[in-house]
Amino acid sequence: MNLTPDSKVLIQGFCEFISGTHVAQMKAYGTNLVAGVNPGCGGQELHGLPVFDLVEEVIEQFGVIDTTIICVDPYDVLDAALEAIASHIRQIIIITAGVPPLDMVQLLRKAEACETLVVGPNSPGIIVPGKILLGTQPSEFYTPGRVGIVSRSSTLTYEIAYELTKAGLGQSISVSIGSDAIVGSSFLQWLQILDEDETTEAIVLVGQPGGGSEEVAARYITEAIDKPVIAYIAGRLAPPGKTWRQTGTLATVIGRDPNFGTAQSKLAALKEAEVPVAERPSQIPELLRKEIN
Repeated sequence: MNLTPDSKVLIQGFCEFISGTHVAQMKAYGTNLVAGVNPGCGGQELHGLPVFDLVEEVIEQFGVIDTTIICVDPYDVLDAALEAIASHIRQIIIITAGVPPLDMVQLLRKAEACETLVVGPNSPGIIVPGKILLGTQPSEFYTPGRVGIVSRSSTLTYEIAYELTKAGLGQSISVSIGSDAIVGSSFLQWLQILDEDETTEAIVLVGQPGGGSEEVAARYITEAIDKPVIAYIAGRLAPPGKTWRQTGTLATVIGRDPNFGTAQSKLAALKEAEVPVAERPSQIPELLRKEIN
């Protein structure tokens, strides 16, 4: 991965998932935003960025692009991502929510074949505090440090970062992997990345009802992760049988065990893996200090 201030970043699309405020925030944070791509708008300027019709036109003018942030309509995400991959962009962040699952299946097959990292869809992106902001995360909640955050949530990620910052525990990196039914990079991939990252001392994993990714992550932590991991699972008081529609996981519960995807299932898996679980976000700094010291 190239998540340094000098890496070149592109934005594909300017729909409702991103605004001029987000673009200005990334620029102010030092992110090297070089251009935008919006077919039919080539030659214009939007939010202070030169706009091109095609990704390959950006490559011709600016050279190799490290990361693209995709903010097109859901049914255009696959085409935008495939265009980026064809232009040898190896880091893709998809802010857009509600991407058709079969489009994601096709995209992930291509991404794997081309060794491309995909974050999202339905993700606010990545922030390396003090260095680079890729997406819509509010940078004011973060401060540089040694705690890595990997989350399925969006706003809850910011809240936890704020709790850590208030407690004097800075963050090395924070990534929301997205909460659609099918997402790119998984908890497992990011746990491995953070476990191997020299700037990360401990990891906070943030889960929520729907799917089985937290259960798989719990087993992986036991088998492969050496650094301390603290978890927080949202929605533990959600009524039985209720599914978080915004997570895009409604279809995944059909024909499953009634306990599949529930907060209780995830809590049980983490308990079996002996991963400390916070009851509320404000408890995370306390648990982290116990594990680090």
